Amino acid sequence: MNVRTVCLAVLFDGQSTGYEIRKLVVEGEYSYFIGASFGAIYPALQKLEGEKLVTSRVEQQDGKPAKKIYSITERGRRVFIDSLFDNLGEDEFRSPFLLFARFAPELPRSLVQQRLQERLSHFDRALTEMERLTNNHTGPADRWILEYGRTCLATARDHIEAHMGELIAMARPDAAAAAE
Repeated sequence: MNVRTVCLAVLFDGQSTGYEIRKLVVEGEYSYFIGASFGAIYPALQKLEGEKLVTSRVEQQDGKPAKKIYSITERGRRVFIDSLFDNLGEDEFRSPFLLFARFAPELPRSLVQQRLQERLSHFDRALTEMERLTNNHTGPADRWILEYGRTCLATARDHIEAHMGELIAMARPDAAAAAE
């Protein structure tokens, strides 16, 4: 899946500005599907418009700059649905936290314990957000996806909570780490 496909996906649900699409894809609910940079959204939208897969109109605003609103065309809808027949590829998972955990034996215990607590707090916030999103989405596919995400997050959180003592025990005593 690529930026162009996710832009079509957002527009499949309704018209949006480039800013709204960018926010959904980079920080919002569509960020769970692919990684996309802020700088990739607008060129993708321009290309989609050139291919007649989306249209745009400019809307004037009182006291603010005009905004460009994008809509998907019927052809764009077909192209998007057809793209879902393509090979999906593998899910990607990257975690700076896991890199940190990999080197826990080189770090002071207090830092490892602090990072584990931070990670648990991160998961708690993410699970709360998943609950909020679930309450705001009534579609059965949205609820299924959110439950899948919640299950993944809860499992990761439970693993850290159950096994954090093992990682802390691998770390160096604070005095030994400070001596180096």
